[in-house]
Amino acid sequence: MKSHQADPGRAARTAPVVVVGAGPVGVTAALLLARRGVRSILLERHRDVYPLPRAVAMDDEVRRILQAVGVHEEFTAIARPAGGLRLLDARHRVMAEFRRDDPHGHHGFPQTTLFDQPELERLLRRELARRPECELRGGVEVVAVEPDVPGGGARVTLRDQATDGVEHLWADAVLGCDGAGSLTRDAIGAVWEDLRFEETWTVVDVRTSLPVRTWEGVDQVCDPARPATFMRIGEDRYRWEFRLGPGSGDLRELVAPWVELPYDDDGLEVIRQARYTFRARVADRWRRGRVFLLGDAAHLTPPFIGQGLCSGLRDAYNLSWKLARVLEQGADDRLLDSYQNERKPHARHMIRLAMATGWAMTGGQDRASALRRTALGAVCRIPALTSYLAEHGLSPTLGRGPLVHHGRRLAGVLVPQPWVTTDRGRVRLDDVLGDSFAVLSAVPPAPAVRAVAQALGARIVRIDVPDGATAGDTAVIDDGTLAAWLRTGRADAVLLRPDRVVMSTVPAGGGGFTGTSAWAPLLCTARRPAPAPPSRSTTP
Repeated sequence: MKSHQADPGRAARTAPVVVVGAGPVGVTAALLLARRGVRSILLERHRDVYPLPRAVAMDDEVRRILQAVGVHEEFTAIARPAGGLRLLDARHRVMAEFRRDDPHGHHGFPQTTLFDQPELERLLRRELARRPECELRGGVEVVAVEPDVPGGGARVTLRDQATDGVEHLWADAVLGCDGAGSLTRDAIGAVWEDLRFEETWTVVDVRTSLPVRTWEGVDQVCDPARPATFMRIGEDRYRWEFRLGPGSGDLRELVAPWVELPYDDDGLEVIRQARYTFRARVADRWRRGRVFLLGDAAHLTPPFIGQGLCSGLRDAYNLSWKLARVLEQGADDRLLDSYQNERKPHARHMIRLAMATGWAMTGGQDRASALRRTALGAVCRIPALTSYLAEHGLSPTLGRGPLVHHGRRLAGVLVPQPWVTTDRGRVRLDDVLGDSFAVLSAVPPAPAVRAVAQALGARIVRIDVPDGATAGDTAVIDDGTLAAWLRTGRADAVLLRPDRVVMSTVPAGGGGFTGTSAWAPLLCTARRPAPAPPSRSTTP
């Protein structure tokens, strides 16, 4: 790892990575870096987890990220699978229903999960406390981030809220996970691109034992006069979101379609009622030198498809392995250019989807809007469309770049994650793949394929040898999911990045990986990557 040059005005404290903001995105990024041997200091102005619920939904792709940081089993105990999404008209009649109730979807988890954000944050912080590579400092306010300081990296200035003392930290990299009002965003000269969506809503979280008319999923009420979102979060926990407008009514009136409140006692324990302005924005730049933006510092997503927190965790997953490879293994700094190039279009796509859903819910009261909602209902009832969304989810394929060699069907998609059997027992596929690159092959790998694996420190995982693999390879047996997926993609093998994205393929019929001239100069280093940890035996 690069060391800072001596500087007379420099304090003694340095860190490979400083994370500004210890919310779920910042803590997840630190945990992913720790698994790759990178030390970090997390700076947070609050001394404890923010106690009120905010994000409540997560898809199966992002649950896979929780698996990557080692908390998925604990998360299962605090989470509730949801049945999917229903679009309702003004009279609460179902216009369309998108079922997402497969308990083992493409990524190995329930396709939609509801949860309480403070519980998730406490879980992540407990895992953080187990990692010696991570240091969390609460009660400090970051007052300046200076990219490109002499000697490389960046300087972070912080103020201790208890003593009012000022301290400087020098870091090889800074991750700005400091939210919508990000100081880090200002420090790198980034500005918002406004995608032209702004609405004010009230969000109400309650606890009640009263009977509530609900189903095991999320309701979106597509009524321009009173659009709303509703879901059951836990055994007796519910959330409503209503757009504010003239004559919005009191809480009793707002929740009446779902629950009948007695007049002598409202029967609701309001945990939180807050007013939010939902916006759609994306920062024009996400990086300056080794200072990066993640989460709400980089993008703001309306909540209608539950992807705000999900997008931030995807940022952490995408960047962490690349940054670790640069800091710990000497990879080319140009590798870090792929972070914004991959994540910004993906985040913009998800914001546009959220805006489209919001538009369907709140698209006005004119005659044209009524026709649009009627057309939407008809389109959403097409079985092929609803089946496709249920199977593939909302997340798009990564665009073409040096780390995604398009021209092959599977490039840029995530490998499915079935349960597989190894000589250590039954485990999820990712526990076999490890934290680095991996080659998944349905045929004996050619010498050229083995050479690529060796150069990247990639584990070779074979699905074609149920009786055992050759020395150094790992044999797995699944239910046919992986073989069928490779066949559909017309591939004999795939090269998987540490974030489980297909980087390149071996086409059916043999050969080697394509596109090596684009990524080899960025990834291949003189130092061998650390070996992946052994797979853990778990049971469903």
